[in-house]
Amino acid sequence: MGGLVMNKRSLALILSLLAGFGLWIGLKGLPAQTAGDQILDGIGETALIARYVFDGNTEDRSRNHYHAVLLAGEPSYPEERPFGKVLSLQDGALRLPGRALAGIESVSVVCWVNLNSAAPGQRLFDFGQEAGGGLFCVLTGSDEAAGFRVGLTAADSPAGQEFSSKANTVGRWFHVAVVLDAAHSTLTGYVMGREVGRIEDLKIRLEDILDRNQPDHNRLLIGRALGSETPGLNAKLHELRLFNIALSEDQVKAIAFGATGMTGGGRRRAVEPAAPALRSLALGLRAVSDIAVETTMGVLPHLPVRIPGLYENGVSGPPVRVIWPSPVDNSAALNPGTYTVTGTVPGTSFQPKAVVNVRPAKTSAKAAEPLRLIEPFLLGRVVLNRDAAGRETLFMKNRDKFLSTLAEVNPDNFLYNFRDAFGLPQPEGAVQLGGWDDQTTRLRGHASGHYLSALAQAYAGSVYDSALQANFLQKMNYMIDTLYDLAQKSGRPVESGGLCNPDPTTVPSGPGKSGYDSDLSQKGLRHDYWNWGVGFISAYPPDQFIMLEQGATYGGTNAQIWAPYYTLHKILAGLLDCYEVGGNPKALQIAEGMGGWALKRLQAVPEATRIAMWSRYIAGEYGGMNEVMARLFRLTGKRDFLACAKLFDNTNFFFGNAGREHGLAKNVDTVRGRHANQHIPQIIGTLETYRGSGEPVYHEIAENFWEIARNHYMYNIGGVGGAKNPRNAECFTAEPDTQFANGFSMDGQNETCATYNLLKCACRCR
Repeated sequence: MGGLVMNKRSLALILSLLAGFGLWIGLKGLPAQTAGDQILDGIGETALIARYVFDGNTEDRSRNHYHAVLLAGEPSYPEERPFGKVLSLQDGALRLPGRALAGIESVSVVCWVNLNSAAPGQRLFDFGQEAGGGLFCVLTGSDEAAGFRVGLTAADSPAGQEFSSKANTVGRWFHVAVVLDAAHSTLTGYVMGREVGRIEDLKIRLEDILDRNQPDHNRLLIGRALGSETPGLNAKLHELRLFNIALSEDQVKAIAFGATGMTGGGRRRAVEPAAPALRSLALGLRAVSDIAVETTMGVLPHLPVRIPGLYENGVSGPPVRVIWPSPVDNSAALNPGTYTVTGTVPGTSFQPKAVVNVRPAKTSAKAAEPLRLIEPFLLGRVVLNRDAAGRETLFMKNRDKFLSTLAEVNPDNFLYNFRDAFGLPQPEGAVQLGGWDDQTTRLRGHASGHYLSALAQAYAGSVYDSALQANFLQKMNYMIDTLYDLAQKSGRPVESGGLCNPDPTTVPSGPGKSGYDSDLSQKGLRHDYWNWGVGFISAYPPDQFIMLEQGATYGGTNAQIWAPYYTLHKILAGLLDCYEVGGNPKALQIAEGMGGWALKRLQAVPEATRIAMWSRYIAGEYGGMNEVMARLFRLTGKRDFLACAKLFDNTNFFFGNAGREHGLAKNVDTVRGRHANQHIPQIIGTLETYRGSGEPVYHEIAENFWEIARNHYMYNIGGVGGAKNPRNAECFTAEPDTQFANGFSMDGQNETCATYNLLKCACRCR
């Protein structure tokens, strides 16, 4: 326990220093997650650049929103078995955004194709610049032997490198995959999952054909050659996908045939073999001690991850890492008595035993409150000084770079989507944000919440410069005043005596619509704010909140959603940050109004529905809504907000099941396989709920989570994501203590958001 306290103190110090030096999230929006599937055909969404289903439009269904634009031809969308609607092109071509391949080294392109014509020279794609070479795939050649060609050419390498194979049959569906593997310098083509050609010693790379400095200048064409205005593609297309990894042959086959059998929206690759057993930790290790531990009835024991080893000739040696079984419930500890747990020591045949003594639960004595070892201090107390020679330090330069940039940002850009949702005109100079806050992204508004928090921290930390501090205060109050005016419109008539719906629980569907949808396009966005219920504030209408209650999942269609409560948490947290440092009462009033709106809706939702909502991948991600509602209680003293915080209990995660029989509250590992950053903020929320309620179970949930995450999922740089199984770089591994067998994903590891929130968790879990 002493080592744990020291570790938390160290992490807390790091977080405090980072805050003092101006580390703010969200100036351009944090990576969270958006339209797409967690695992699609065995491949995590973090590897997906773009996905074009072509089921009625050319939109990108990935979370990146790289929508395609028609360059030529009139598209149609006929029904084709077994796919449903597909895209049919007659001399057609599409262009993808040039930034889609920005910074990419390896790329894979896959697509289902059905040729309408054998006319020579038809290209599936050609990626590059107008002047110079490109990465291309030709579907029809001048003769049968060279009907399918894949290659790469560069401006300074006129010969290029390519391979060819026989033509594909007109009028039949076939699956094409092209894989450029930068790490192994190979370019491989597949048709129907079978390799048809390969270049082994690739001399040209993507960086040779793409504009790295101005990626929007790149031409990513579907159905047409670069520099050509000739007729385009005569074919039907379905499920064009681009990946930022080099797909393996098994992955290509999984996409082509769906042969690996995962249910629920994707298919899983065959589990890769674990790493070979290591040699003994030390030649002198002769045995590992057995241990005895105690626990309370119903609570799994805290088994030490390192126990003493016995070394040859009695010499001292380091403690030995032991991996203990990780039960999925607390059945072993339900009754008083003893039981034995057998562990393993990696790389050895030793099997140390732990004898667990289960004591009867004490019901009479009140649980002691954990001691708070450290308290936060005001950000303005952190002052950066020049070095001994009177020069500005690197810390000062970085601080000034952050703050000077923030001081120049136009707040109207962060209000754009809010005004858009309420149907109001934009002031001169306002520019809509891009990325995950663009017109149709279902997370829009979340960067505005981060911006509010950034302004609050900048205002609190710029005590050394009164003019700069005044700038941040002015921007902060402008944001708050505008959002307050918008919030006052919700649920109230446009004109006195007009129609309105003030009740958050009876929000009707949009005008002219038969139900709720997440269409945020200029044509589909509803603006009837008088029907949204009193207190509502967001950068989109209430539909996503209502759809979540009705069972909507995470995805890119208008019948799917992203994470409405995640976005709301960012907005409310930003408002409360501004209130606590700037004192503008309107910030608190906005938060109270929207907090009340959420409370009324959630109180009307059956418990079983809430359990299902918070268990839903990404759609039910709520950030730290429990934290911000408990914080509202602390600031206002209104117990309704504390009750609302508890409505965000993620029952399956915190308590194991609807009966609240185990889970983290009983030290049962419910972390395995979950999306890391979807759940870490929820743990921060349990600590704030504990602070407000005094109920020890909320602190126990957080403490047990910390122990499990730190000891069984965290690796040496503090990361916890990057799972190879499940194949999502943002997830915990499928089982604890399996980083070698189930991690690390080729899609990357250690999501920044998750590590940032772990630092916050370490700061408060004390």
